Amino acid sequence: MLGVALLGLVVSPVYAQSGGPARMDLYGYIMTDAGYNVDQIAPDWYDTMRPTKLPSFNNQYGSDGNTYFSVRQTRFGVKGYSPTALGELKTVFEFELFGTGVDAGQTTFRLRHAYGQMGRFTVGQTWSPFMDIDVFPNSNEYWGPNGMVFFRNIQICFTPVQTDTRRFSIALERPGASGDQGAYADRVELQDITARFPLPDLSAEYRITGNRRYIELAGIVRKIEWEDTNPDSLDLEGSATGWGFSLSSNIKVAEKDVIKFQAGYGEAIENYMNDAPADIGIQVNSGSTFRPIEGVVIPVFGLVAFYDHYWNDRYSSSIGYSRCDIDNVDGQADDAFDVGQYGLVNLNHYPTENVMVGAELQWGKRDNFRDNFSSDDFKVQFSFRYNFSNSI
Repeated sequence: MLGVALLGLVVSPVYAQSGGPARMDLYGYIMTDAGYNVDQIAPDWYDTMRPTKLPSFNNQYGSDGNTYFSVRQTRFGVKGYSPTALGELKTVFEFELFGTGVDAGQTTFRLRHAYGQMGRFTVGQTWSPFMDIDVFPNSNEYWGPNGMVFFRNIQICFTPVQTDTRRFSIALERPGASGDQGAYADRVELQDITARFPLPDLSAEYRITGNRRYIELAGIVRKIEWEDTNPDSLDLEGSATGWGFSLSSNIKVAEKDVIKFQAGYGEAIENYMNDAPADIGIQVNSGSTFRPIEGVVIPVFGLVAFYDHYWNDRYSSSIGYSRCDIDNVDGQADDAFDVGQYGLVNLNHYPTENVMVGAELQWGKRDNFRDNFSSDDFKVQFSFRYNFSNSI
Protein backbone atom coordinates (compact mmCIF):
# COMPACT_ATOMS: atom_id res chain seq x y z
CA MET A 1 0.00 0.00 0.00
CA LEU A 2 2.87 2.36 0.71
CA GLY A 3 4.27 1.77 -2.77
CA VAL A 4 0.89 2.51 -4.35
CA ALA A 5 0.59 5.70 -2.32
CA LEU A 6 4.05 6.84 -3.37
CA LEU A 7 3.26 6.19 -7.02
CA GLY A 8 0.08 8.15 -6.64
CA LEU A 9 1.96 11.13 -5.26
CA VAL A 10 4.55 10.94 -8.02
CA VAL A 11 2.31 10.54 -11.05
CA SER A 12 -1.24 11.60 -10.13
CA PRO A 13 -2.97 12.62 -13.38
CA VAL A 14 -3.33 16.33 -12.68
CA TYR A 15 -3.81 18.95 -15.40
CA ALA A 16 -2.18 22.30 -15.94
CA GLN A 17 -4.27 25.44 -16.12
CA SER A 18 -3.59 25.41 -19.84
CA GLY A 19 -4.78 21.77 -20.11
CA GLY A 20 -2.99 18.54 -21.04
CA PRO A 21 -2.57 15.27 -19.15
CA ALA A 22 0.30 14.19 -16.97
CA ARG A 23 2.35 11.16 -17.97
CA MET A 24 4.66 8.69 -16.31
CA ASP A 25 7.45 6.30 -17.25
CA LEU A 26 8.02 2.99 -15.50
CA TYR A 27 11.50 1.59 -16.02
CA GLY A 28 14.20 -0.61 -14.61
CA TYR A 29 15.80 -3.99 -15.05
CA ILE A 30 16.15 -7.42 -13.54
CA MET A 31 19.84 -8.29 -13.12
CA THR A 32 21.47 -11.49 -11.93
CA ASP A 33 25.18 -11.80 -11.18
CA ALA A 34 27.06 -15.05 -10.68
CA GLY A 35 30.78 -15.23 -10.06
CA TYR A 36 33.81 -16.50 -8.26
CA ASN A 37 36.07 -14.62 -5.84
CA VAL A 38 39.54 -16.05 -6.36
CA ASP A 39 40.85 -14.48 -3.15
CA GLN A 40 39.05 -12.79 -0.21
CA ILE A 41 36.79 -9.82 0.37
CA ALA A 42 34.57 -8.82 3.30
CA PRO A 43 31.54 -11.19 3.28
CA ASP A 44 28.98 -8.35 3.15
CA TRP A 45 30.59 -7.11 -0.09
CA TYR A 46 30.92 -10.44 -1.87
CA ASP A 47 29.46 -9.18 -5.18
CA THR A 48 31.53 -5.98 -5.43
CA MET A 49 35.16 -5.09 -5.97
CA ARG A 50 35.92 -2.54 -3.24
CA PRO A 51 39.60 -2.22 -2.28
CA THR A 52 38.65 -0.82 1.16
CA LYS A 53 36.86 -4.13 1.86
CA LEU A 54 39.86 -6.32 1.01
CA PRO A 55 41.74 -7.91 3.94
CA SER A 56 43.88 -5.61 6.10
CA PHE A 57 45.77 -8.62 7.50
CA ASN A 58 46.42 -12.17 6.41
CA ASN A 59 43.31 -14.40 6.15
CA GLN A 60 41.07 -11.77 7.74
CA TYR A 61 38.05 -13.20 5.92
CA GLY A 62 38.92 -16.90 6.01
CA SER A 63 39.95 -19.04 3.07
CA ASP A 64 40.28 -17.93 -0.53
CA GLY A 65 37.82 -18.92 -3.21
CA ASN A 66 34.06 -18.31 -2.95
CA THR A 67 31.21 -18.65 -5.43
CA TYR A 68 28.35 -16.14 -5.28
CA PHE A 69 24.98 -15.39 -6.86
CA SER A 70 23.19 -12.06 -6.52
CA VAL A 71 20.14 -10.16 -7.80
CA ARG A 72 20.95 -7.05 -5.75
CA GLN A 73 21.50 -4.83 -8.81
CA THR A 74 17.84 -5.19 -9.80
CA ARG A 75 16.32 -1.72 -10.13
CA PHE A 76 12.90 -0.08 -10.46
CA GLY A 77 11.99 3.54 -11.11
CA VAL A 78 9.11 5.89 -11.83
CA LYS A 79 9.39 9.23 -13.59
CA GLY A 80 6.41 11.55 -13.52
CA TYR A 81 5.85 14.56 -15.78
CA SER A 82 3.11 16.93 -14.66
CA PRO A 83 2.33 20.15 -16.55
CA THR A 84 1.68 23.11 -14.23
CA ALA A 85 1.11 26.83 -14.54
CA LEU A 86 4.83 27.31 -13.71
CA GLY A 87 6.09 24.78 -16.23
CA GLU A 88 6.58 21.03 -16.27
CA LEU A 89 7.18 19.32 -12.93
CA LYS A 90 9.42 16.26 -13.21
CA THR A 91 9.55 13.82 -10.29
CA VAL A 92 11.75 10.74 -9.96
CA PHE A 93 11.45 7.86 -7.50
CA GLU A 94 13.98 5.06 -8.01
CA PHE A 95 15.25 2.20 -5.86
CA GLU A 96 17.33 -0.95 -6.09
CA LEU A 97 17.91 -4.03 -3.92
CA PHE A 98 21.53 -3.47 -2.89
CA GLY A 99 21.69 -3.21 0.90
CA THR A 100 24.36 -0.98 2.46
CA GLY A 101 25.02 0.47 5.92
CA VAL A 102 23.16 -1.56 8.54
CA ASP A 103 21.72 -3.61 5.63
CA ALA A 104 25.12 -4.41 4.12
CA GLY A 105 25.17 -7.84 2.48
CA GLN A 106 21.38 -8.06 2.23
CA THR A 107 19.02 -8.04 -0.74
CA THR A 108 16.74 -5.23 0.37
CA PHE A 109 15.27 -1.86 -0.55
CA ARG A 110 17.81 0.93 -1.14
CA LEU A 111 16.70 4.38 -2.26
CA ARG A 112 18.63 5.81 -5.21
CA HIS A 113 16.73 8.89 -6.35
CA ALA A 114 13.81 10.82 -4.85
CA TYR A 115 13.56 14.36 -6.18
CA GLY A 116 11.45 16.93 -7.95
CA GLN A 117 12.61 19.23 -10.71
CA MET A 118 10.93 22.33 -12.05
CA GLY A 119 12.63 24.86 -14.26
CA ARG A 120 16.14 25.49 -12.97
CA PHE A 121 15.58 23.99 -9.51
CA THR A 122 16.09 20.41 -8.34
CA VAL A 123 15.20 19.43 -4.77
CA GLY A 124 15.64 15.99 -3.20
CA GLN A 125 18.11 13.12 -3.39
CA THR A 126 20.08 12.68 -6.60
CA TRP A 127 23.61 13.01 -8.00
CA SER A 128 25.75 15.63 -6.26
CA PRO A 129 26.98 18.38 -8.62
CA PHE A 130 30.45 17.49 -7.34
CA MET A 131 30.26 14.15 -9.18
CA ASP A 132 30.01 13.31 -12.89
CA ILE A 133 27.91 10.20 -13.54
CA ASP A 134 28.98 10.17 -17.20
CA VAL A 135 32.43 8.95 -16.07
CA PHE A 136 30.96 5.62 -14.88
CA PRO A 137 32.08 2.95 -17.37
CA ASN A 138 29.96 0.33 -19.14
CA SER A 139 30.86 -2.23 -16.50
CA ASN A 140 28.89 -5.04 -14.84
CA GLU A 141 30.51 -4.73 -11.40
CA TYR A 142 28.10 -2.84 -9.17
CA TRP A 143 30.24 -0.48 -7.07
CA GLY A 144 32.34 0.98 -9.86
CA PRO A 145 35.76 2.69 -10.01
CA ASN A 146 37.06 3.29 -6.49
CA GLY A 147 38.75 6.59 -7.33
CA MET A 148 35.61 8.17 -8.79
CA VAL A 149 33.78 11.04 -7.10
CA PHE A 150 30.43 9.34 -6.61
CA PHE A 151 27.69 10.39 -4.19
CA ARG A 152 23.92 10.71 -4.26
CA ASN A 153 22.91 13.32 -1.71
CA ILE A 154 19.89 15.28 -0.53
CA GLN A 155 20.22 18.80 -1.91
CA ILE A 156 18.72 22.03 -3.15
CA CYS A 157 20.28 22.62 -6.55
CA PHE A 158 20.04 25.65 -8.83
CA THR A 159 21.13 25.50 -12.48
CA PRO A 160 21.24 29.07 -13.81
CA VAL A 161 22.97 28.02 -17.06
CA GLN A 162 21.66 25.11 -19.12
CA THR A 163 22.32 25.17 -22.88
CA ASP A 164 23.57 22.74 -25.50
CA THR A 165 27.17 23.78 -24.83
CA ARG A 166 27.22 25.07 -21.23
CA ARG A 167 25.94 23.95 -17.85
CA PHE A 168 26.48 25.51 -14.45
CA SER A 169 24.93 24.17 -11.25
CA ILE A 170 25.35 25.08 -7.60
CA ALA A 171 23.84 23.23 -4.64
CA LEU A 172 23.46 23.17 -0.88
CA GLU A 173 23.83 19.55 0.23
CA ARG A 174 23.18 17.51 3.35
CA PRO A 175 26.42 17.57 5.41
CA GLY A 176 28.08 14.54 6.94
CA ALA A 177 31.52 13.06 7.57
CA SER A 178 33.31 10.23 9.36
CA GLY A 179 36.35 10.07 11.60
CA ASP A 180 39.16 7.56 12.08
CA GLN A 181 40.40 7.48 15.68
CA GLY A 182 43.13 5.09 14.59
CA ALA A 183 45.57 3.95 17.26
CA TYR A 184 43.62 5.96 19.89
CA ALA A 185 40.21 4.39 19.27
CA ASP A 186 40.21 2.62 22.63
CA ARG A 187 40.90 5.79 24.63
CA VAL A 188 38.03 6.67 26.98
CA GLU A 189 38.52 10.37 26.27
CA LEU A 190 37.51 9.86 22.64
CA GLN A 191 34.22 8.14 23.43
CA ASP A 192 32.59 11.51 24.15
CA ILE A 193 33.51 13.20 20.89
CA THR A 194 30.43 14.05 18.82
CA ALA A 195 30.23 15.46 15.31
CA ARG A 196 28.49 18.73 14.48
CA PHE A 197 27.66 20.15 11.06
CA PRO A 198 26.56 23.79 11.37
CA LEU A 199 26.40 24.46 7.63
CA PRO A 200 25.35 22.59 4.49
CA ASP A 201 28.00 21.43 2.04
CA LEU A 202 28.37 23.78 -0.93
CA SER A 203 29.06 22.16 -4.31
CA ALA A 204 29.17 23.39 -7.89
CA GLU A 205 29.92 22.18 -11.41
CA TYR A 206 30.66 23.83 -14.76
CA ARG A 207 30.56 21.82 -17.98
CA ILE A 208 31.60 22.88 -21.48
CA THR A 209 30.44 20.64 -24.33
CA GLY A 210 32.10 20.72 -27.74
CA ASN A 211 32.46 18.53 -30.80
CA ARG A 212 32.39 14.90 -29.58
CA ARG A 213 33.64 15.78 -26.11
CA TYR A 214 33.01 17.71 -22.93
CA ILE A 215 35.07 18.87 -19.99
CA GLU A 216 33.71 19.43 -16.51
CA LEU A 217 35.20 21.15 -13.49
CA ALA A 218 33.52 20.61 -10.12
CA GLY A 219 34.27 21.71 -6.58
CA ILE A 220 33.04 21.45 -3.02
CA VAL A 221 33.63 23.15 0.35
CA ARG A 222 32.31 21.93 3.71
CA LYS A 223 32.49 22.72 7.43
CA ILE A 224 33.10 19.87 9.90
CA GLU A 225 33.15 20.31 13.69
CA TRP A 226 33.52 17.92 16.61
CA GLU A 227 32.67 18.63 20.23
CA ASP A 228 34.20 17.21 23.42
CA THR A 229 31.32 16.52 25.83
CA ASN A 230 33.54 15.03 28.56
CA PRO A 231 34.31 17.68 31.24
CA ASP A 232 37.85 16.46 31.94
CA SER A 233 41.15 18.30 31.77
CA LEU A 234 41.59 17.70 28.06
CA ASP A 235 40.21 19.81 25.24
CA LEU A 236 39.77 17.60 22.19
CA GLU A 237 37.16 19.52 20.24
CA GLY A 238 37.96 21.25 17.00
CA SER A 239 36.87 21.99 13.46
CA ALA A 240 38.08 21.68 9.89
CA THR A 241 37.24 22.91 6.42
CA GLY A 242 36.94 20.23 3.78
CA TRP A 243 37.40 21.09 0.14
CA GLY A 244 37.96 19.41 -3.19
CA PHE A 245 38.11 19.75 -6.96
CA SER A 246 37.60 17.29 -9.80
CA LEU A 247 38.20 17.45 -13.54
CA SER A 248 36.35 15.00 -15.78
CA SER A 249 35.72 14.38 -19.46
CA ASN A 250 34.18 12.09 -22.08
CA ILE A 251 35.86 11.94 -25.48
CA LYS A 252 34.18 10.12 -28.36
CA VAL A 253 36.78 8.43 -30.55
CA ALA A 254 34.51 6.48 -32.90
CA GLU A 255 30.82 6.26 -33.69
CA LYS A 256 30.06 4.96 -30.17
CA ASP A 257 33.43 4.48 -28.45
CA VAL A 258 34.17 6.75 -25.49
CA ILE A 259 37.23 7.54 -23.37
CA LYS A 260 36.18 8.40 -19.82
CA PHE A 261 38.48 10.27 -17.45
CA GLN A 262 38.37 11.90 -14.04
CA ALA A 263 40.96 13.19 -11.57
CA GLY A 264 40.04 14.59 -8.18
CA TYR A 265 41.84 15.86 -5.11
CA GLY A 266 40.81 17.34 -1.79
CA GLU A 267 40.85 17.22 1.99
CA ALA A 268 38.09 15.69 4.13
CA ILE A 269 35.98 14.71 1.10
CA GLU A 270 36.30 10.94 1.46
CA ASN A 271 32.57 10.39 1.88
CA TYR A 272 32.07 11.89 -1.60
CA MET A 273 34.49 9.35 -3.08
CA ASN A 274 33.21 6.01 -4.35
CA ASP A 275 35.43 3.90 -2.11
CA ALA A 276 37.49 5.76 0.49
CA PRO A 277 37.80 5.68 4.31
CA ALA A 278 37.34 8.50 6.86
CA ASP A 279 37.40 12.27 6.34
CA ILE A 280 39.05 13.20 9.66
CA GLY A 281 42.03 11.53 11.34
CA ILE A 282 44.11 11.86 14.50
CA GLN A 283 47.35 13.84 14.58
CA VAL A 284 49.74 13.59 17.56
CA ASN A 285 50.33 16.95 19.26
CA SER A 286 53.25 16.02 21.55
CA GLY A 287 53.97 19.62 22.59
CA SER A 288 50.73 20.02 24.54
CA THR A 289 49.40 18.18 27.60
CA PHE A 290 46.11 20.06 27.35
CA ARG A 291 45.56 18.84 23.76
CA PRO A 292 47.82 15.76 23.21
CA ILE A 293 46.02 14.81 20.00
CA GLU A 294 43.87 16.70 17.57
CA GLY A 295 41.65 15.98 14.63
CA VAL A 296 42.94 16.89 11.17
CA VAL A 297 41.71 16.54 7.61
CA ILE A 298 42.85 13.54 5.56
CA PRO A 299 43.86 14.37 1.96
CA VAL A 300 42.67 12.08 -0.85
CA PHE A 301 43.40 11.72 -4.58
CA GLY A 302 41.23 9.80 -7.04
CA LEU A 303 41.77 8.77 -10.66
CA VAL A 304 39.53 7.11 -13.25
CA ALA A 305 40.53 6.13 -16.82
CA PHE A 306 38.26 3.85 -18.90
CA TYR A 307 37.58 3.04 -22.53
CA ASP A 308 34.14 1.83 -23.64
CA HIS A 309 34.32 0.09 -27.03
CA TYR A 310 31.47 -1.15 -29.21
CA TRP A 311 32.53 -3.91 -31.57
CA ASN A 312 29.15 -3.77 -33.34
CA ASP A 313 25.48 -3.57 -32.40
CA ARG A 314 25.68 -6.92 -30.59
CA TYR A 315 28.94 -6.72 -28.65
CA SER A 316 30.68 -4.19 -26.42
CA SER A 317 33.67 -4.10 -24.08
CA SER A 318 34.97 -1.85 -21.34
CA ILE A 319 38.51 -1.76 -20.01
CA GLY A 320 40.09 0.59 -17.51
CA TYR A 321 41.83 1.42 -14.27
CA SER A 322 41.11 3.47 -11.16
CA ARG A 323 42.89 4.25 -7.91
CA CYS A 324 42.36 6.07 -4.63
CA ASP A 325 45.38 7.39 -2.67
CA ILE A 326 45.10 8.50 0.96
CA ASP A 327 47.69 10.80 2.54
CA ASN A 328 47.47 9.18 5.97
CA VAL A 329 48.12 11.14 9.17
CA ASP A 330 50.37 10.02 12.03
CA GLY A 331 47.67 8.96 14.48
CA GLN A 332 46.09 6.42 12.16
CA ALA A 333 46.69 2.73 12.78
CA ASP A 334 49.48 0.89 10.97
CA ASP A 335 46.92 -1.17 9.03
CA ALA A 336 44.85 1.85 7.97
CA PHE A 337 43.85 1.96 4.29
CA ASP A 338 46.44 3.80 2.20
CA VAL A 339 46.11 2.98 -1.53
CA GLY A 340 43.40 1.15 -3.43
CA GLN A 341 43.61 0.06 -7.06
CA TYR A 342 40.82 -1.21 -9.31
CA GLY A 343 40.64 -2.57 -12.83
CA LEU A 344 38.40 -4.62 -15.09
CA VAL A 345 37.80 -5.82 -18.63
CA ASN A 346 34.58 -7.29 -19.98
CA LEU A 347 32.73 -8.55 -23.02
CA ASN A 348 28.98 -7.95 -23.20
CA HIS A 349 26.58 -9.48 -25.70
CA TYR A 350 23.15 -8.07 -26.63
CA PRO A 351 21.34 -10.99 -28.32
CA THR A 352 18.09 -9.05 -28.65
CA GLU A 353 16.53 -5.80 -27.56
CA ASN A 354 16.59 -5.19 -23.77
CA VAL A 355 18.73 -8.26 -23.02
CA MET A 356 22.41 -8.30 -22.02
CA VAL A 357 24.70 -11.21 -21.19
CA GLY A 358 28.21 -10.36 -20.04
CA ALA A 359 31.46 -11.79 -18.70
CA GLU A 360 33.86 -9.63 -16.70
CA LEU A 361 37.28 -10.04 -15.09
CA GLN A 362 37.82 -7.72 -12.11
CA TRP A 363 40.87 -6.93 -10.00
CA GLY A 364 41.40 -4.96 -6.81
CA LYS A 365 44.35 -4.27 -4.54
CA ARG A 366 44.74 -2.72 -1.10
CA ASP A 367 47.91 -1.34 0.52
CA ASN A 368 48.08 -0.54 4.23
CA PHE A 369 49.57 2.58 5.79
CA ARG A 370 52.65 1.48 7.75
CA ASP A 371 52.80 -2.28 8.22
CA ASN A 372 53.77 -3.11 4.61
CA PHE A 373 50.78 -5.43 4.21
CA SER A 374 48.88 -5.58 0.92
CA SER A 375 46.12 -7.80 -0.43
CA ASP A 376 44.46 -8.24 -3.79
CA ASP A 377 41.54 -10.09 -5.29
CA PHE A 378 40.61 -11.36 -8.73
CA LYS A 379 36.99 -11.98 -9.56
CA VAL A 380 35.19 -13.53 -12.54
CA GLN A 381 31.59 -12.38 -12.93
CA PHE A 382 28.82 -13.37 -15.34
CA SER A 383 25.85 -11.02 -15.56
CA PHE A 384 22.37 -11.29 -17.07
CA ARG A 385 20.25 -8.14 -17.41
CA TYR A 386 16.70 -7.72 -18.71
CA ASN A 387 15.57 -4.11 -19.18
CA PHE A 388 11.97 -2.96 -19.18
CA SER A 389 10.23 0.38 -19.70
CA ASN A 390 6.71 1.57 -20.33
CA SER A 391 5.15 5.01 -20.74
CA ILE A 392 1.62 5.80 -19.64
